[in-house]
Amino acid sequence: MEYPEFLRKIPKVELHCHLEGSVRPTTAIELARTHDIRLPSDDPEKLYDYNNLVDFLAVYVPISQSIVSREEFARVAFESLEDGVLLGNLRYREMFFNPTNHYAFGADYETAVDGVVDGIRRAEETYGVRCRMIVAINKYDGPGAAVELVRQVLEQPHDEVIGIGSDHLAPDNRERPGMFVEAYRLARSGGLHVTAHAGEIDSSSPADVLEALDELGCERVDHGYHVVDDPEAVKRVRDEAVPFTCCPHSSERLSGWTDYLAHPVKQMFDAGLRVTFNTDDPPMFRTDIGWEYEDTCPRMEFSVDDAVQIAMNGVEATWLDGDERRRLRTGFEAEIAELRGELE
Repeated sequence: MEYPEFLRKIPKVELHCHLEGSVRPTTAIELARTHDIRLPSDDPEKLYDYNNLVDFLAVYVPISQSIVSREEFARVAFESLEDGVLLGNLRYREMFFNPTNHYAFGADYETAVDGVVDGIRRAEETYGVRCRMIVAINKYDGPGAAVELVRQVLEQPHDEVIGIGSDHLAPDNRERPGMFVEAYRLARSGGLHVTAHAGEIDSSSPADVLEALDELGCERVDHGYHVVDDPEAVKRVRDEAVPFTCCPHSSERLSGWTDYLAHPVKQMFDAGLRVTFNTDDPPMFRTDIGWEYEDTCPRMEFSVDDAVQIAMNGVEATWLDGDERRRLRTGFEAEIAELRGELE
């Protein structure tokens, strides 16, 4: 076995993948037609063509509005997990989804969650892959809507819903993590885990990452690339072992970081930060969890040991309880040892 095959075959955890962003293009077009929703293109090869976050969201939002029924939520959840298993040996995922993005066309919270749970359970029965959900706040909707969403999550508990996140952008096209202090305080008091997108876009800074940690109480940070702009911030997150759910190919597409030897993710890893690899929105960025490893590790000149470290970082950054995490770790270690023995 050669290195690229090893990278695709090692077992993987994924902590940063959006349900709505993982819809196969053919499925997205079919669902949009069902609900008479206009997409930028009806060509599966062109639907996901864009070069910045604003244009990306212009595709992402109508696709979200095309997923309305319980059966549709179940379908896209199952297909997303199936792709992860078949293309990258995905074993466990904590997956974002934005309930409020679906409300305008008739979905409600209970329908959305029940449908995603149906898809998750079918994927586990079919492939053995496990998945839990992170309900994501759409920052554009503002702090009041965020609090109402968290209340809804707490009032309608599901075992599969384990955390709160926040994505999209505020109305001024900035990240603004501190806008959502009240919603995050409510989530933490209700026993939910918390994370947030921060330090991703060109206008963000290390201060956004620290704001997510200090004001929101985040246990990990999604993206977080601009933390490398401040050596003191790097030192702090390294000392505190903060996990970062990095998405190399989405950052390449949206931020233009094509030189992987100078990429912020490589800088983060080389500085000793707890980097994990994830897809973000896999078909929308023409990637999959296997490709994130197979393409990124050689381009960043990561060794076998480095790749294994990134995979195991994912295990340690999960929100599984101690026993479940230990079992997952033990299984990964055994399988990776066997694959190492087959490396040429």
